[in-house]
Amino acid sequence: MFTGIVTALGRIAHVEDVEGLRRLRIEIAREDDGEPFLADAGVGDSISVDGACLTVVGLEGALFAVELILSTLERTVASDYRVGSTVNLERAARLGSRLDGHIVQGHVDGVGVLLEATQAGGTHFLDLEIPAEVWAQTILHGSITLNGVSLTVNALPAPGRIQVAIIPHTWEVTNLGRLEAGGRVNVEGDMIGKYVKKLMTTAEAPE
Repeated sequence: MFTGIVTALGRIAHVEDVEGLRRLRIEIAREDDGEPFLADAGVGDSISVDGACLTVVGLEGALFAVELILSTLERTVASDYRVGSTVNLERAARLGSRLDGHIVQGHVDGVGVLLEATQAGGTHFLDLEIPAEVWAQTILHGSITLNGVSLTVNALPAPGRIQVAIIPHTWEVTNLGRLEAGGRVNVEGDMIGKYVKKLMTTAEAPE
């Protein structure tokens, strides 16, 4: 479980495809002041990589390794990664800590595409096309996760489209500021919205 508050940027250091898996080695490129990002990390821990919950399978200094199965590659932007790609990172949340973002599972629902990026003053606005099933459970001023970043829905301009507003700090410390039109992002819809939609659409079980 995560909160959508990115605490480090990673850089893809190595990509290897073996036996139906893609193995990535990721180095820490930038981390917040204070405790090192990989402090007390161990094999088997969960780390959010661009919003996808991945399991650490190896550690070496400031690098960690993860493995991605075919379904993850099909459902996320991980198939786009190349050596040098920048990724948003977050360690799993601790019980009892502040929930500064919102409840994020790290279960990516699909991929969104940036349609347009604009700026007004210090605020950056991103207009994106997102999967229809995610849009159906998204509300104005509700929460959505893009590349692992907890964001508030600023507008719903058309079916299948959302707009988010990003403050300068988030723009600078995440990879969202590197997006260009046509760029792809991992999208996770609000967990509460998923359960509400399921309860409203599930037919009554037969006796």
